[in-house]
Amino acid sequence: MVQEPALTAVPVSVVIPVKNEESNLPECLRHLEWAGEVFVVDSASTDETVALASRAGARVVQFAWNGGWPKKKNWSLANLPFSHDWILIVDADERITSELAREIAAVVREPGDRLGFYLNRRLFFMGRWIRHCGYYPSWNLRLVRRGRGRYERLTDGESRDSGDNEVHEHLVTDGPVGYLQHDMLHFAYPTISSFVEKHNRYSSWEAHVELYERTSEVRPRLLAAPLERRRFWRRLSRSLPFRPALRFLYGYFLKLGFLDGRPGYVLCRLLAYYEFMSVAKATEMRLDSGTRVTEP
Repeated sequence: MVQEPALTAVPVSVVIPVKNEESNLPECLRHLEWAGEVFVVDSASTDETVALASRAGARVVQFAWNGGWPKKKNWSLANLPFSHDWILIVDADERITSELAREIAAVVREPGDRLGFYLNRRLFFMGRWIRHCGYYPSWNLRLVRRGRGRYERLTDGESRDSGDNEVHEHLVTDGPVGYLQHDMLHFAYPTISSFVEKHNRYSSWEAHVELYERTSEVRPRLLAAPLERRRFWRRLSRSLPFRPALRFLYGYFLKLGFLDGRPGYVLCRLLAYYEFMSVAKATEMRLDSGTRVTEP
């Protein structure tokens, strides 16, 4: 079997938003050695993140959040001195496989009229690829032509509890897009504690969006693209009773999470807890907005 030569200097600029990612960043960077340039956009990490990025040859840029807009990814798209026409957004807990790297190299050289490309993610949880629970396929627009993509803005205000990086906002572009065939790997939650920590922040953002959502570029529509359909069902779900229980039933039974064994069951229970936190925090925000009763 003839071994294919290693990819080098593919004309793609990679952006990795980070904060205290010393445990994830080395592997992420190792899977990006083929890229023409890599920017690590840091938020004053206190661990070895910056040193590891520098030793790997990445360009480290510090981002100071003002508490409003833009957040880290949109700021990066607008301000980094990119050398290439194509930009790939990768989180530190994601891995670009060699097959996907070769596919990216091919499409950026002959993109046709497409301004961006969706990548599919495989989530690994408790040592297992989660094929169900509503987590696969998981399409994300991550590869975009420079100057033709931005992350949507879901609210006018901001929730500091959610941090300086886009949480569930999606990258959008103003023209045709394509879909890549090979998956990237996602190792988001190495421990149950990491899931709880992240989703404590994410639930603050979900509650904020529930109360203060504005019209975004991604319209919630049932008969439309997958992202718009997900946004439609997400908005509809906010009016349903017993949302945490329904979230578990949706993932474990309707989306066949039981086929993922114990990891599927644990993940669906945690997602129900996440839904509960989002509902509780939205209720708390409503009370704080002026209807809270103070004790005498």
